[in-house]
Amino acid sequence: MPREQGRKMIAQNKRARYDYEIVDTWEAGLVLMGTEVKALRAGRASLADGYAHVMDHEVWLENVHIPEYTEGTWTNHAPRRRRKLLLHRKEIAKIEQKTDEPGWTLVPLALYFKDGRAKIEIGLGRGKKAYDKRQAIAKREADREMQKAVAARLRRR
Repeated sequence: MPREQGRKMIAQNKRARYDYEIVDTWEAGLVLMGTEVKALRAGRASLADGYAHVMDHEVWLENVHIPEYTEGTWTNHAPRRRRKLLLHRKEIAKIEQKTDEPGWTLVPLALYFKDGRAKIEIGLGRGKKAYDKRQAIAKREADREMQKAVAARLRRR
């Protein structure tokens, strides 16, 4: 059987970019159990309440929901268990340094398979205030209206 190629999206945390100002992103591998991989291949996961943190110079992913594999037996995994992320030491040191400052957090942005291996994109973010969110919505709607006007003008020609 040929190896998987490319990127297959499993789950995205669209709310994270709305709630947080993402400054930097990293791609990390995940330490998973076999039933977790099978559940992910079925395309089932939720990053909604997830976060990551550094503990003992290791990065851990918390509160990400990967449901139990339906055909699993007693070897099935706990859906919201803590999972270790695989990053280089220099990346972990940089993340640890930045998250020690108050107001910064690590947020999971996307979960996907890349060339057959489960990867997660985590972002360093600072929470947005309500007025920042309103500005983002206003900008998005203005861009959308501008695109509609350009498209309408091109159709008239």
